[in-house]
Amino acid sequence: MGPSEEEKERDVILISDDEDDSTHGNSVLIVDPLVKTALEEKKCEEIVDEECELVVTFCKQANVMPHARYDCTSHSFERMECETCSPLGKNADFCSQCYCYICDKLASECQNWTTSSLCHCNAHNKSKFWKERRDFALAGVLVMFNLELTDIDADLRHGGNLLISFIQELSVEYNKYLIGVRIAPTEQECFCVSKLPPGQCGVCRSRSTEIVYKYSGVYALVTRFLNQAERESPKAAAVMLLGAAREITLHKDPAISWQNLGHTASLKLAVPCLLQRITTRLQKMLVLCDFPKSLYEKFVNFFQSISLPCHCFAFSNSLNVVPWDHVLLTTVLKGQNTTGQRTQKGRKTFLWEVLPVIEARVEKLVENKNYKEVVRYLRAVKCSDTKGLACCTACRLTPLQFEVYLKIFRTGSVPAGKDIQDPGPWVTVGSPMKDGVLIKQAFKLLYSNLSLYRNPKCWGSFIMIMGSSCFLERNGRLRPLTVKEPPVTFQQGVLVASDGLFQELKAKLNVSFPPGIFSQLHQEACLILAVQAVQQMVICELPYLTSFLEIFLAFGNNFWALRLLLNHLSYDKHILHGVVDLILRDLNRQKATMLKLWQNLGPQYVGEFVCLFLTCRNRILQSIGVLALDIITENLHVCPWAKHLYNFFHNARLMQLPLGATTHHEVSKFMDVLEKL
Repeated sequence: MGPSEEEKERDVILISDDEDDSTHGNSVLIVDPLVKTALEEKKCEEIVDEECELVVTFCKQANVMPHARYDCTSHSFERMECETCSPLGKNADFCSQCYCYICDKLASECQNWTTSSLCHCNAHNKSKFWKERRDFALAGVLVMFNLELTDIDADLRHGGNLLISFIQELSVEYNKYLIGVRIAPTEQECFCVSKLPPGQCGVCRSRSTEIVYKYSGVYALVTRFLNQAERESPKAAAVMLLGAAREITLHKDPAISWQNLGHTASLKLAVPCLLQRITTRLQKMLVLCDFPKSLYEKFVNFFQSISLPCHCFAFSNSLNVVPWDHVLLTTVLKGQNTTGQRTQKGRKTFLWEVLPVIEARVEKLVENKNYKEVVRYLRAVKCSDTKGLACCTACRLTPLQFEVYLKIFRTGSVPAGKDIQDPGPWVTVGSPMKDGVLIKQAFKLLYSNLSLYRNPKCWGSFIMIMGSSCFLERNGRLRPLTVKEPPVTFQQGVLVASDGLFQELKAKLNVSFPPGIFSQLHQEACLILAVQAVQQMVICELPYLTSFLEIFLAFGNNFWALRLLLNHLSYDKHILHGVVDLILRDLNRQKATMLKLWQNLGPQYVGEFVCLFLTCRNRILQSIGVLALDIITENLHVCPWAKHLYNFFHNARLMQLPLGATTHHEVSKFMDVLEKL
């Protein structure tokens, strides 16, 4: 049956999906029915175009199909690369079937069709600018992962949607963090030398009215988001984790000085903690999840493109995970390489992997029942985290056990009982360990156990043992030594000779002390090395320290070594303030303990201890001595020895020293109290 008369009056419409320049950018080609053609003259004949092999058998009125605005035949279109201020020419006009190139909606439904700074009516497919806008509109937040539209599936899009919502919530919470919280002056106790009632000291008031920035709210929000990500599909989870990593690394700490608020409230502690969780999860996913190679590479490249702040530099290469098809890994799994190393172009390379990656590979191999490959892999792979790969005794030591082991090394004696922690007599079983060997063994234990390294009790034990005799008393207790202060040239010589030594020990290198460092004044050299080690620890671990007073007390009567430590800590203002705040807090919390200790040690020790701080040039250190005087004054009824401090301070000519007006007043007031006893 031939076409009806109505059908004969319609156009022929040819649809093309080729957007090359050869089509002039048109998505449709229309044959106009108003132009008289040979088909209308000779309806029974066929028209054949031999060049394009197009055969037209009949014509009919065309239905106008949906098309991009730039392809509309009813309204002319002007092209520019990136005009967004206002519509060009008649670009704002559209027919009923014109679609927005950016929104992929009818032009009549586009909310940004003529909006200034957006102007979707000017969009077309020959502009790089508009193509990027279209990709972002279609891919959403996933565009930052450099994903092609063909890469995006339902899982990735779901993860992107969750990430967008998270970024919006995070922005609100982060802005709250930047505002900070003011603490009322009455909430802070006065720790200054003046010891005024709360709210009346100008120094403490200026401190306490500083804005405190607590990151806890942001930390909690990010943690909830990470928990949610771990319940999603691998692709969605990867997008969420990577997006979260990018957002938190952009956060800045507005505080002018260090605020010791804890690992969740301090940004510079919380962000690395969150980033550690994110990278560990991603490392395992890159091993366990069968991501397409292109997607795998784009995830890794995205993480490497993140600009990490200085407190997160340790994560720079976290996602450089060796893929399963890597040559070295493949040869190890097949048993062709048993050492995990190979030489390429004269350079040796090793199969090094972090512990989470090793655990994930073993999990994957066991799941596939490749048990031989598990054995080959574990024999060849190397890992810096020896604690996790093969936990040693040092990893499980408690602070008390650490002290007992050092005591054994120092004296060559052991407890007589079965349990090394039982109180009781000790018996000699060998020779004391040499000082250099003892120090290296102590730091091997400290560097193998982070909880020991950050524990002030362990540092107090180390200092106390290095300042004690290698011969025990009859009751099995250590015998503290009072070591005379060595010449300044000797102190400087030991510090210079041992420079970088502890960093090498931390890197688990086989180091040796410079020759002659323990040949003379070896006890003094041990204390100087202890001072240097404590200083380096404080610089790195101050935010994690819970107390500091016991480190000071561990020096005993060797006040010259304590003064050397104070001088070293004074080089950094923020470190010194942090240490002093810890000591003041310790003294206020442990008044009864300090009074009992001073009762046992006597007025000579108390006088030298207090004078050490009162005579410091740094005013903030003087506040420690003033607080000690206040504690004694408030508890004179249990300090019968306090009256002897009057003669001690008088003989030391303390009142004649340039202590500063406030400190001088406090000492004078204390002397007046003692004089009346």
